[in-house]
Amino acid sequence: MNDTGPTFSPTGQPAAIPLAGLFQALDSRADGLSAPEAARRLLRDGPNQARAAGRHGVLATVRGLFANPLVVILLLAAGVSGFLGDWAGAAIIVAIVLLSVTLNFTLSYRSQQAADRLREEIAPMATVRRDGRWQERPRRELVAGDVIRLCAGNRVPADARLIDARDLHVQQAALTGESAPAAKESMADADPAAGGADARQLVFLGTSVVAGTATALVFATGRRTAFGDVAETLSERPPPTEFERGLADFSRLIMRTVVFLLLGVLLAGVVLHRPPLQTLLFALALAVGLTPEFMPMITTVTLARGAVRMARRRVIVKHLAAIEDFGSMTVLLSDKTGTLTSSETAVAATVDPFGAASVRTQLLARLNAAFETGIRSPLDAAILRSSTPATDEYRKLDEIPFDFERRRLCVVLQHGDERLLVVKGAPESVLAACTRYEAGGALRPLDDDATARCTRCYEAFGEQGLRVLAVAWRDVPAQDRYTVADETALVLAGFVTFADPLIPGVADCLRALARDGIAVKILTGDNEKVARHVCAEVGIDASQLVTGAQLDGLGEAALGALAERTQVFARVSPAQKHRIVLALKARRAVVGFLGDGINDAPSLHAADVGISVADAVDVARDAADIVLRERDLGILHAGVIEGRRAFANVMKYLLMGTSSNFGNMFSMAAGTLFLPFLPMLPTQILLNNFLYDLAQTAIPTDRVDEAQLRRPRRWNVAVIRRFMLGVGPISSLYDFATFYVLLHWLHASEAAFHTGWFIESLATQTLVLFVIRTAGHPLRSRPSPALAVAVLAALGIGMALPWTPLAPRLGMTPLPAAFFVFLLAATATYLLLVELAKRRFMDADERNPSA
Repeated sequence: MNDTGPTFSPTGQPAAIPLAGLFQALDSRADGLSAPEAARRLLRDGPNQARAAGRHGVLATVRGLFANPLVVILLLAAGVSGFLGDWAGAAIIVAIVLLSVTLNFTLSYRSQQAADRLREEIAPMATVRRDGRWQERPRRELVAGDVIRLCAGNRVPADARLIDARDLHVQQAALTGESAPAAKESMADADPAAGGADARQLVFLGTSVVAGTATALVFATGRRTAFGDVAETLSERPPPTEFERGLADFSRLIMRTVVFLLLGVLLAGVVLHRPPLQTLLFALALAVGLTPEFMPMITTVTLARGAVRMARRRVIVKHLAAIEDFGSMTVLLSDKTGTLTSSETAVAATVDPFGAASVRTQLLARLNAAFETGIRSPLDAAILRSSTPATDEYRKLDEIPFDFERRRLCVVLQHGDERLLVVKGAPESVLAACTRYEAGGALRPLDDDATARCTRCYEAFGEQGLRVLAVAWRDVPAQDRYTVADETALVLAGFVTFADPLIPGVADCLRALARDGIAVKILTGDNEKVARHVCAEVGIDASQLVTGAQLDGLGEAALGALAERTQVFARVSPAQKHRIVLALKARRAVVGFLGDGINDAPSLHAADVGISVADAVDVARDAADIVLRERDLGILHAGVIEGRRAFANVMKYLLMGTSSNFGNMFSMAAGTLFLPFLPMLPTQILLNNFLYDLAQTAIPTDRVDEAQLRRPRRWNVAVIRRFMLGVGPISSLYDFATFYVLLHWLHASEAAFHTGWFIESLATQTLVLFVIRTAGHPLRSRPSPALAVAVLAALGIGMALPWTPLAPRLGMTPLPAAFFVFLLAATATYLLLVELAKRRFMDADERNPSA
């Protein structure tokens, strides 16, 4: 067999040979491949992914950590130090770098692996025939020669040629630009003229099945697919999240500060004629001290812990960065069904056009539901459960799938010599296509009076909170294919009404979401009477209900203003839902969209947070950032709170790094201008920074104040900048006071000065975490035990070092008791001043959380 496997060009070569020839070329058969053969091909061809998946392997993670420019420069500097004879200094630098990288790797790698395992739980699946039986396998395991099965709602998992198809319609607008679904059919013979997405017997990776069923032979996977790169790009979430943009802004702020201080120190070293190597090492150590090199690790660990906690609450996170946007969500858009009502729909009645019970309506409704091959809705399932009229005597000839413009679905059936077109859909849509009605076994013209009576009938059901479908029919002549044009001159048979009970406790969930700053807006395809009735029962204000027809004439600005003050939208199409999402985002809302249908994918992509459910169709689940194992607002609310908890802990690290740590590094840079020696040795700076980072590693475990979980919080680097410029100078003030005490009160030697400031800077910048970690009173908000232990352990190690055998190597010496008296007083007053400053800045943030 060809080691590289058969390949086909994107211009349609698989269609240019008979189906039997394609089976032979792929060395496959109708009952599929064996599991060992599929495994061999997977090893040969690679996974079914258009792009190489991001890997988090051990070597890749370690390589990434050592690729950090600061790490590389420090190791080079250590090599130079060793070459010049300072082996002790070189060894200390290498040891600290290795310890930092090891700690960083251990925590971040384990957390990333945990997040990856969670994503695997909702990995996209495909139905494939292996070892002669149908089974569900991860999409990435498909190989050329596999036989797959497709049905409505599936995303096509690879390029394939149809073996058998029944009423198959595929949405391939992303590839062709055509909005209407394309009809597909199987062909046993060769078709040399077929090519690309227009080939009727071919389906392609990235497209989705709108209606029908099929089996198909995979002929290309991964990078070999015709449109794989295009489909993969279009299916990815294009823009970075608000959290990712915020981290990028923060990184730019830090880098500008680092460059400014680095150049200042190097310039001072040249002017003051300091030893070049020592000045360079000091500058690099200063850069390391100011750079939050543990930020990726802290962020990953915190978000991964949040993802694990959310998974325990039955919420699966596909993209870690989406956790912050989930917690920041201010508006949740959702359908009524499955969110307010239970989806346990039951048929309440089947009636004629004027409300009398009708067996004829029941039969026609069942025929339509039984023979349609689109995505089966809860209404179809309810119809099939409610009645058992015999349908064996009917044979399906054709189908016109549902779409949101017509709002109806049609099947064409043969019953003896009779050809019957049966339509089911929204009452107003079906009624508009009818010219007659059927009542009491007689057909009568549908004049204005009869139309008004029919309209009052279905509207009365809607006012009772019942959902309504209209059923109509007509005889049709024999023809090869039926189209929308045949849905005319229909006979209205009657209506099917459905009861959809409210979810117990949903009103309490809505109140809890509102209390925590999330406005729930309902976007439903049902008519306004049903929507108003249900929403009123759960406490949603439907007084300003807006219909889809009212949205069509609005510009984007007007739509945004309307969407902001409206809570319920009825009779809206997927395109209108998409417009509402974009309009709310334009008005600075953080929008979550909960959807599970094939037409919800654009809105899921457009929302800040796309939310779907585990039993949603493939297309919706693929487009979502968050997947709920159960469609329950209580579960969603719990996930939002976990998102806020994760974001709050990330912010603690960032505020620490830009306040006390920034103040200490600024003091070091300033100290080089007036001190006769370096304020701290380069190895001491690195060790101080390592112990400081060690204390921060437990931040992901920390408790979060209830007040911080009660409202959405949005990322804004301006708040961090203000905090840095407000709290950082307090740290520098105490550093300069320490300089004065050491030089003029204790008359410290160079080694004692280095030791004293090492301990003072470590004490202030680690203990201040207990103040900054909470917006409230630090004595009333207890840190997690792990954080308390980490901070005190790091401080204890730093204070003990001058009395250990390592002290001479580190350039340290024991200090007198008088220094510790000063240290106690300085640390206590420093923490008090930071608490006062913190209240000022955090109070401002409370008043304007997105400022």
